[in-house]
Amino acid sequence: MQNNQMQALSPKELNYIADSISNEELLIKQCAATASITHNPQIQQALNHYARSHEQHLNTLVNALQQHQSIAPTQSQ
Repeated sequence: MQNNQMQALSPKELNYIADSISNEELLIKQCAATASITHNPQIQQALNHYARSHEQHLNTLVNALQQHQSIAPTQSQ
């Protein structure tokens, strides 16, 4: 029997995901910026491909956070 119930993410896991999101955003910006200034079409195409790949990674991370949001414990500040 398979357990389909999600467990809340630990603070360490949340920090890791937040750092990964920041890294993916930076990589997207760097790929796009470099692609916009290069004169080599092959390099430009490769950089645009990498930017799309990092966008997919970013979307996966954000979706993971959204799925766990409903079960996350709330913190008082």
